[in-house]
Amino acid sequence: MINSGDTAWVLFSTALVLLMTPGLAFFYGGMVRRKNVLSVLMQCFVAICLLSVQWVIFGYSLSFAPGKGFWGGLSWLGLIGVGTEPYAAYGVTIPHIAFMSFQSMFAVITPALIIGAFAERIRFSAFLVFTLLWATFVYDPLCHWVWGDGGWLKNLGVLDFAGGIVVHTSAGITALVTAIIIGKRKNMDHHLPAPHNLPLVVLGTALLWFGWFGFNAGSALAANGLAANAFVVTNTAAASAGLSWAVLEWIRNGKPTVFGTVTGIIAGLATITPACGFVSPLSALIIGVLASIFCFISVALIKPMFNYDDSLDAFGVHGVGGILGTIATGLFASKAINPAGADGLFFGNPKQLFIQLLGVAVAVGFTFVGTIVIYKFVLGPWSAKGCYRGLSRSQRNR
Repeated sequence: MINSGDTAWVLFSTALVLLMTPGLAFFYGGMVRRKNVLSVLMQCFVAICLLSVQWVIFGYSLSFAPGKGFWGGLSWLGLIGVGTEPYAAYGVTIPHIAFMSFQSMFAVITPALIIGAFAERIRFSAFLVFTLLWATFVYDPLCHWVWGDGGWLKNLGVLDFAGGIVVHTSAGITALVTAIIIGKRKNMDHHLPAPHNLPLVVLGTALLWFGWFGFNAGSALAANGLAANAFVVTNTAAASAGLSWAVLEWIRNGKPTVFGTVTGIIAGLATITPACGFVSPLSALIIGVLASIFCFISVALIKPMFNYDDSLDAFGVHGVGGILGTIATGLFASKAINPAGADGLFFGNPKQLFIQLLGVAVAVGFTFVGTIVIYKFVLGPWSAKGCYRGLSRSQRNR
């Protein structure tokens, strides 16, 4: 039976998650060089348009149509059979089409996150083709495995409340692969450009933080206690990660920075995403601190050590955060928070940690191989020609 309060909450959460992609556009736009701001904004906004259309035509069916372990099939092609009545596997108190719409926003922002890896060095045409193919052949199957009715990872007991595997791990691994394959921007060995507009980065962070409440708490699919817990732990992890990142900068560099603090906030949000429906506020506090430590090490130490050009730290923040959060779910999950979930290692169930590790390994391997195949055999020549589009001849030769 449809509940008006639950339906209203899911629709409002859908709008909040939609707002995250423009927020990401501002966040990324403030980090790139001034001449590339409009390019990043265009990529983020066209991702909303392209993937919303893909989702309606066949993406939702591939991801959530029931009955198969590895893909959803085409039984809901063009949203045939997706109507205003509930579909029990995806929420008994909301219209099926409301769930579809909510999930479409996840399908939009996940490929948009990858933009941070190859910003400033890919043609727009290559971006369009890569995004469409990646969403179809990487995101949609992985989404079905973890969240779909009959998905094989879901049946194994992998816990991912709001997208640590499906969104952040997949986007982060793809970011790393594309950054390495495309190669570095010119002069990156000699001059790493600073964010050109920090207020724009802070504005993007604010919109992302605001929208993330819909991302996480909305994944409860009801206006209930689980949504309230997800809301609280989301804010707690973000706050503790932002604060601890500032402390890490203070220790290492002698002073904290606004850029580091907002980066920590995003790391905390990404890391708590898979766990938010299964952990307590105190656990979220710890997860936030762990997020800042591991993501800080990835961004400040590991990236310079291996010398790859993940332009806007999509892997260092979202990839590392998604993997860490998925593993942390296997440590801190408690059935006292969510009876439909499972207890983690710290609550007497070590098996769940191994299940989470399996989920991470599958997601990393599948995303890694899928991204290489799509890039190498379809987009390699296109993007190579467009690596330095927008630079003057003299700048290219510097």
